[in-house]
Amino acid sequence: MTMPENQHPLPSDSSLRRRDFLGRTAGVAAGAVLLDAVGAQSAPAAESLREGPVRIDTGLVSGVPAAAAGVTVFKGIPYAATTAGRNRWRPPQPAPRWKGVRRADTFGDAPPQASTTLTMSEDCLNLNVWTGARSGRERRPVYVWLYGGGFSAGTGSDPSFDGSVLAAKGIVVVTINYRLGALGFLATPELSAEDPHGVSGNYGLLDQIAALKWVRRNIAAFGGDARRVTVGGQSAGAGSTDMLSMSPLATGLFRRSVAESQVRHPRDPELRYLGVSLRNMETALEQGPAYAASKGASTLAELRALPWQDFTDGASLKDETVDTKSVAKPPLFRPVVDGRVLPAGYQRTYEARAQNDVWYLAGNNLDESGAVPETAFAYWREAGYPDRPGAPPVHVTLDDYVSAARRKFDAMADEFLTLYPAGTDDEAALASNDAVRDNSRVSTYLWGREWTKGADRPVYTYFWTHRPPGSDHDIRGAYHGSEIVYFFGNLYPDTQPWTDQDREIADTLSSYLANYVSTGDPNGRGLPNWPAYRPGSPTVMEIGEHYGPMRVASPEKVDFWRRYFATQDAW
Repeated sequence: MTMPENQHPLPSDSSLRRRDFLGRTAGVAAGAVLLDAVGAQSAPAAESLREGPVRIDTGLVSGVPAAAAGVTVFKGIPYAATTAGRNRWRPPQPAPRWKGVRRADTFGDAPPQASTTLTMSEDCLNLNVWTGARSGRERRPVYVWLYGGGFSAGTGSDPSFDGSVLAAKGIVVVTINYRLGALGFLATPELSAEDPHGVSGNYGLLDQIAALKWVRRNIAAFGGDARRVTVGGQSAGAGSTDMLSMSPLATGLFRRSVAESQVRHPRDPELRYLGVSLRNMETALEQGPAYAASKGASTLAELRALPWQDFTDGASLKDETVDTKSVAKPPLFRPVVDGRVLPAGYQRTYEARAQNDVWYLAGNNLDESGAVPETAFAYWREAGYPDRPGAPPVHVTLDDYVSAARRKFDAMADEFLTLYPAGTDDEAALASNDAVRDNSRVSTYLWGREWTKGADRPVYTYFWTHRPPGSDHDIRGAYHGSEIVYFFGNLYPDTQPWTDQDREIADTLSSYLANYVSTGDPNGRGLPNWPAYRPGSPTVMEIGEHYGPMRVASPEKVDFWRRYFATQDAW
C-alpha cells in the first residue's frame, strides 16, 4: 500500500517535462496519431479547462494544474452520495448537488480499510479526472482505472495512478474509489430481503458501475468521449474488470478492458484465491451472519449502528471454505455470483457466450503468483509462506516443493515432477519458478481461447519481465504490481533510482496503453510490434526487459497444463 500524496509529492512539472514523454521510442509518432484521432489538432481555440469551471450534472467544478504541462486534474468529485447511515450496504445513491463552483483541488476520502495513513470515511465514492483537453468540445478516449488490493485495500488517489502522462498523450484518465471489505461485499439474508432484486453482496461492483454511468453522463465536459471508454485495473482491479466484462449491468458502459495480472482459465485452481476469485451466493449468505455475530450484532439495524472502524478488518480475514489445491486462501469479502450483477461464474458465462463483447488486453508478471527472483531464495527460506488472504505460496525448499506438487496435482504429480524436476533446494526453487510462470502464461493463453469464442473483438496478452531498480530489486523482482507505474508513464516515487532504461520502458508502455485506449490496438509508429492473440498460437508478448513474442511454454508443458485444468472444477 503506497503512502498518500501529501507524504510522497509527485514530480514537478519541470521534471516530467524532462522525461520527454512524447519523444521516446514511439512517443512523438504515437502521440501525434493519438491527437489526430481525438481531434485535438483541429479543435478550435477555446478557453482552457484549467481556467474556467466545468459543468457536470451536480454543479460547477474547477480543476488545478496537474504534474504535466497542459494537463488539468479534478480531484475528489463525488459520483454518489455518502454510504454512511441508512446507505450502508445499499446500492450507490445519487450524489448531492452543490451551489457555486466546487474547487476540485484535494483528493476525497478513501474507503474505510486497515490504514494508518489515509483519510477515510464512508463518504468515499469520489473520483479524479486528468485531462489535457483545451475545451469540452474535444472528444478524447477515456481510461477508467480500478485499483487492486484484494477487495480490502486501495484508493484512486494513490500517487502511482497519477494520470498526467497518459493525459498528455491524449487520454482522459479517471480513477475512482469503491467500497471495500465487509462494507463493500457483505451478504446476509436480511440485506437480500430489503433489496428490490433480492440479492446482496456486490456493493463494491455496483459502485464501479455507478462511476461508469457518471462517466457516460459527464465525461464530455472534460473533453472525453463517452463512446470510447476503456476500463482497466490490476489484481483485484483486474478481477473487477473481468467481472464488469461479464456483467449485464455494465453492458455498453465501456468498449475495452485492461486486466493487469491474474486473468486465468476458469478451471485453473489459482483462480480460486487470487484477486479474481468469486463467491457463490449460498456460501456468502452463511458467512455474512457469522461475521455480524463476531461484531456482536444480530440484526441489520445493529450492524448499521456500528462505527465504520469496526469493518476495516477485511485484509486479515480468509475464506477457509475454498479448496485452492494449496495452502493459500482467498479473502473472505469479495464479489458474489448473485444472479444479477454477476449472473454466473466464469465458465458458465463463457459457455453461454454471455460476456460483453469488448476488446481485451491482459497479462502477468515474471515474479508473481509464487515466483520470486533467484536472489530472494534465501530470504524466502527464512521468511516462510506469506500467510495472508490472497497471497500465493512460495516454494524454495525441496520438501515443500514436492509436498505442494503432490497436494496440487494428485494423480498427475509424478508427471509434473518429471516435467519440472528437482533434487536440491535451489533446484526446487528454480523448478517452482518455471512451473508458476508456465502456469500463468498457459492459463491466460487458454483463457483467451474460451473468451474469444464469445467475443469478436481483438485480444492482446503480455508477460512483464522488467525488474525495477531500488530496494525491491533483489527480493521482489518484477513483482505483482510493478508494471503499473510504467503503464501510467509515471515513475513514482521520483526518489527511486530510475534509469534511462526505466524511462524508455515507461514511455513505451504508456504509448502502448494510450494507443490501445484510443483505437483498440496498442501498436503505433516506432513501437515494437505487439501481435494480437491467436487461439492457435501459444505465444505471448514479452514487454519490459525485451519486446517480442515468446512461447507460453514448451509443447509438452502446454499439453500438461491443458490436461490438468480439464480435471479441475470450473470456477
